[in-house]
Amino acid sequence: MAGPLRVEAGEITADEILDALREGRRVVVSTEVLGADHEVTLRHDGSQYYCDTPTTLHTHESEDEMRQCIHNQGYASAD
Repeated sequence: MAGPLRVEAGEITADEILDALREGRRVVVSTEVLGADHEVTLRHDGSQYYCDTPTTLHTHESEDEMRQCIHNQGYASAD
């Protein structure tokens, strides 16, 4: 299995992130929150999508929910 895909927030599209997740890869997004650098890990276990932030782990039931989260949090570039 390939290692995690490491990107800066806004560097790739939501489709590219979701493609990597479908392939079983984790996507580590470097982002800035309130002036501090953080890493967010996005992953998919085959049924649930996960966003593991420095303070919270939250899940999404569907690819559409995950896509919305990716856009809302600014992890992806504009499609």
